[in-house]
Amino acid sequence: MTIEFSKSSDFSTVGVAYASYSSGGRGRLRHDITARRIMAEVGQQPARILDVGCGDGEMVLRLAAAGHQVTGVEPSEGMLTTAAKRVADVPELAARVTLLAGDIYALPFDDGAFDAVCCHGVVMYLPDSAAPAAHLARLVADGGVLSILTKNQLAVGMREALRGQYASAREQIVSGQAASVGNLGITTRGDTPAHLDDLARANGLTPLPWQGVRIFHDHRDDWTPGEEEYQEALAVEWEASTRSPYRDLGRLVHALARREATA
Repeated sequence: MTIEFSKSSDFSTVGVAYASYSSGGRGRLRHDITARRIMAEVGQQPARILDVGCGDGEMVLRLAAAGHQVTGVEPSEGMLTTAAKRVADVPELAARVTLLAGDIYALPFDDGAFDAVCCHGVVMYLPDSAAPAAHLARLVADGGVLSILTKNQLAVGMREALRGQYASAREQIVSGQAASVGNLGITTRGDTPAHLDDLARANGLTPLPWQGVRIFHDHRDDWTPGEEEYQEALAVEWEASTRSPYRDLGRLVHALARREATA
């Protein structure tokens, strides 16, 4: 299979589908688990946080609501417009949010400018992970955290097999291929947690325990749980997210790393 990637994708073309996903059970799991872990690593003191590829502003709003100063960068004009509208709808957070048009390969910030740098659901759409990781890592301050959420190569074919798409599942499992077409109709490329940890080390960061995200519910694209069911599912997913072998089967890998504070 030959797959070509562009350096960026205009997600405004799939904005409606993404919004539906983001508000559904599967999307909520991704956002809740990722946000919970970031906030635990950052702590309660107000922090300077960068969200690269901020999309429609979901994580920006969550982090700002927790009291942090958040800068969101997004290359898609349509997505950035949506994010701006969402922020405007919560005026008490507006002073803590800055939104910019920008690209992961040319981020206009000084080295060490942020206490946390987040990049979620972006690297999987790019040709490789090495260059993006380097661009992100340089922005992490001493004591700060880098958070990358991307497709988990360890679990290729799992979603398709659970959906009964056996031919596709078998092809991915046998070949070990890192790329496939995702729910939004765009090609995604996976990374192993070990590779992401190696990239962190190569850029002067110390890896933290990684998470598998959406282990038991990834294949359920029609999942619209009631609140009680959702909270029970979230509790199970959270507990499994840091435990192997469960985490190895998550559709997404949440890799985190810290830049050690200097004396």
